[in-house]
Amino acid sequence: MSRKRQNLVKWITTIVMGAISILFLTPLFWMLSTAAKYEKDVMVYPIQWIPQKWNIVNNFKEVWMDSVPFGWFYLNSLKLAVLTTLLSLIISSMSAFPLAKLQFKGKNLTFGLLLSLMIIPGEATLVPRYLLLKWLHLYNTHSGLILMGMFSIYFTFLLRQFMLSIHTDFIEAAKMDGAGYWRLYWGIMLPLSKPILATVGIIKFIWSWNDYQGPLIFLISRKLYPIPLGLQLFKTEFADNYSLLMMASLSAIVPLFFVFIVLQKQVIQGISLGGVKG
Repeated sequence: MSRKRQNLVKWITTIVMGAISILFLTPLFWMLSTAAKYEKDVMVYPIQWIPQKWNIVNNFKEVWMDSVPFGWFYLNSLKLAVLTTLLSLIISSMSAFPLAKLQFKGKNLTFGLLLSLMIIPGEATLVPRYLLLKWLHLYNTHSGLILMGMFSIYFTFLLRQFMLSIHTDFIEAAKMDGAGYWRLYWGIMLPLSKPILATVGIIKFIWSWNDYQGPLIFLISRKLYPIPLGLQLFKTEFADNYSLLMMASLSAIVPLFFVFIVLQKQVIQGISLGGVKG
């Protein structure tokens, strides 16, 4: 294929992919436009993608300062997402390290059992988890949700695959210097695993922030609700006010949008390294 033809194919591919991207982003554009409008202008036909009259400040104030404690839901979501993510990183990395770099009896059997548990859907364990939290007196608490969310076989597998790609010479050299297991883990493996740790942290944060099922089942008090349940309450109170609903939805996705746009390269790099190597 000539160079001129290759450039033509690239241009056509770029145009087609750009058109598809715009199509997929249309709902987001509509949400942004609606969040900045007066309610009476939302259903105007043809659609005013750029509002003629802006009401974004008043909509923002109503969402954050009305009877629905949107700011409180935001703080609850931050607390749950940040703590669950940090604890999940610690536990998953500590589990992955011996499975990847240490030799012990039953290692392969242990790893096989962990992989076999990945086929069990989360819905199948709802009742046992409910009974466990009741027994631990952690039902209707953030601690119960964090306890359930900080263990992940999938992330343990992802970290283990990445750690397998780290050359064993680093471990052997540290052992010759008298390094123990903790130093091998904390001083050698974690610094070398930054790409996959960043990926796991970002994905876990997004999952925790968007979790609807867990809080719906294991939380009763409204003051403990995170953003997903808070949006449901907001929808009930402002069912006919689309401009406020879109402003609330827009506020809810800002952290996720920021995390993905700023750190998407690390996500792609970490997934490819953790999934392909080893």
